Amino acid sequence: MQASRLPSWVSPLLGGLQTFIGVGALAGGLMLMLEPSGSGMGFPVELLQGSPFPDYRIPGVFLFTVNGLGSLVGAGLSFARHRHAGEAAAILGGILMAWIAIQVAIIGSLHWLHMLYFALGFVELALGLVIRRSRDPLGRRPA
Repeated sequence: MQASRLPSWVSPLLGGLQTFIGVGALAGGLMLMLEPSGSGMGFPVELLQGSPFPDYRIPGVFLFTVNGLGSLVGAGLSFARHRHAGEAAAILGGILMAWIAIQVAIIGSLHWLHMLYFALGFVELALGLVIRRSRDPLGRRPA
């Protein structure tokens, strides 16, 4: 009954966004895990100077598991209109935004892809909150 307040296009849009983010993160994370020097993606390891990482292996694992697999799980929840889809999307969007902010701080430069993925994370977070709030105007869970 509460889900009727939500336009029918919101969950599929969110699921599609999460699928896009997830597939890209799986590919990028896998490449960084297989080639931790970053050479496979054209990232010099010198970009990590001043970070806690000697190479791209750990960032690749995080990218693959959290932003990749996590986003695909979130997409599944969104497409299924699962009751926790909103919370998952808000958390994943926040993580993506933090990931990008930390990445920019570590490498000390900004690329248009950083801005794009930060914006996608913001949209994911916002849609997650919209879904969450659609349950009840005060954010309460239905009984």
